[in-house]
Amino acid sequence: MNRRLALLTLPLLLVLATACTSDPEAPRPAGQSTVAARPSPFEGCADLTEGPAGPGDDEATGDPLPELTLTCFTGDTPVALRDIRGPAVVNIWASWCPPCRKELPAFQRLHERADGQLRVIGVNTQDSRSAAQSIGEDFGVRFPMLFDQGKAFQRALERSAFPMTVFVGADGGVRYIDTSGALDDAQLAELVKRHLGIAVPA
Repeated sequence: MNRRLALLTLPLLLVLATACTSDPEAPRPAGQSTVAARPSPFEGCADLTEGPAGPGDDEATGDPLPELTLTCFTGDTPVALRDIRGPAVVNIWASWCPPCRKELPAFQRLHERADGQLRVIGVNTQDSRSAAQSIGEDFGVRFPMLFDQGKAFQRALERSAFPMTVFVGADGGVRYIDTSGALDDAQLAELVKRHLGIAVPA
């Protein structure tokens, strides 16, 4: 009888032992997320602080980017915003923001047409990594992406609009912040020419 009872309870004990040792909330290594099984659609951030992106217009100046360090979506070394080499166009967006989704393809095309004259950088904020990754995959977004879950960049700029685009000169100064809504190719090209002195085909 005791032997039969032991045989019946053994599978139950094995199940309980497995459940006790499996911790779904166990911390993941740095940079790893629930979407780690899929490769990131975005480019890495390592070269954002290396050398100038292009000549740009050095005559105008502006306030420097905030003293803030953000995580690269791909898990690269965190990026200090003041170390970013301009000229650059920084787009702040979230997957739940319809105008943000509408304009993302235009930023990808700007990234492709810039041909080394400027950098296009995304800052995904107040969002989940899985939602941002899905948007990147669906829309074919490839430019480098920083992750700012706590809205630190917007707070530092003292702006809260969505979407928001920051135009950064070759000297690292903020030349202009656009909060007018979803930008298209022509509007982006005009803003880049007006504030950064760079002609990019629309």
